[in-house]
Amino acid sequence: MNRRSFLRKSTGVTGASLLAGLGTWHESAVGQTNDPFGQTKGPYGPSGSITDVEGIKAGHFTDPRRPTGCTVIMAEDGAVGGVDVRGGAPGTRETDLLDPVNMVQRVHAIVLSGGSAFGLDTATGVMRYLEERSIGFDVRIARVPIVPAAILFDLGIGGKPEIRPDAEAGYQACQAATSDPVPEGSIGAGAGATVGKMSVGASGTRTAMKGGIGNACFTTPDGLRVGAIVAVNAVGDVYDPDTGRVLAGARMPDGSGFVHVARRIRETGSLRLEAPPGNTTIGVIVTNAGLTKTQASRIAQVGHDGLARAINPAHLQADGDTLFTMATGTWAGSVNLSLLSILAAEAVTRAIIRAVVTAEGLPGYPSYSDLNAG
Repeated sequence: MNRRSFLRKSTGVTGASLLAGLGTWHESAVGQTNDPFGQTKGPYGPSGSITDVEGIKAGHFTDPRRPTGCTVIMAEDGAVGGVDVRGGAPGTRETDLLDPVNMVQRVHAIVLSGGSAFGLDTATGVMRYLEERSIGFDVRIARVPIVPAAILFDLGIGGKPEIRPDAEAGYQACQAATSDPVPEGSIGAGAGATVGKMSVGASGTRTAMKGGIGNACFTTPDGLRVGAIVAVNAVGDVYDPDTGRVLAGARMPDGSGFVHVARRIRETGSLRLEAPPGNTTIGVIVTNAGLTKTQASRIAQVGHDGLARAINPAHLQADGDTLFTMATGTWAGSVNLSLLSILAAEAVTRAIIRAVVTAEGLPGYPSYSDLNAG
């Protein structure tokens, strides 16, 4: 593929850092244009890790047999949970429990998984891991780990759809969980993720790109920490909202640039998705603030603003877009819910960008790095 001809239709102007002073792009592409077609030098660098939030651990399991896997985010001491589901085809577990009117306040882990609805079985393995360590909601005769989960559809990637994350995969993700910076890209729940799944060429033409999993975390001067981890498997394009430039998405069949899915739909009045449909962006917002379940759910709601800034279109009928919140409450400061909401949405945006820029391509699914090599 001729890189210059591909990029000619994907140019944009440079912009400022998303949140100056709270986190910067190391080796940032923002403001470092060195290509006549508007592309930029260097990746969008890391912006912290969700494990910067004290009490949070994260681990991945990636299946070696085909691109799929799961990711666990653990709070062994418990974290107040919230959720907001915006997609029309969600695959979730224990989301009703997170409704503020219901009894249980704290979760002990949240699982993001590939494998479609089959992947919800990963939460069983996470429960087993936590139960073995006496972590869970005390019902006197036992401790019951509270483990919500959400899945994305990756059964069509790599063949062998009968291979999908199961309870053992969830258990192994827990064994791998640490408080170290979270590995990103084509790993865990992002192993089989793809983006830009609009069909624009002849039937069977594949124009999607590789998605992945990414994370980010901001720390304010007074110690408030807000982060997000997101597995990006979107039908839409992934944008840098500072520049308006598509980073990954549906490509023109002739390699002449990006389709610009939303614009094309606006201009043609038609929508044709790749078959089988395999969408959904799922993630977890984490913070050390002390929140109620109502506040945690509100943060998850506003987090979807960050999702919609970076992915367009989003929240469609075949999507299962879901964001959770985990609030550890280890920060003693006074909560400004509006400030926290802004940081949560920005963290979601950055995590989505990190997911695609760190992804590794698969046959037929080039990555951001593949198209920006050299």
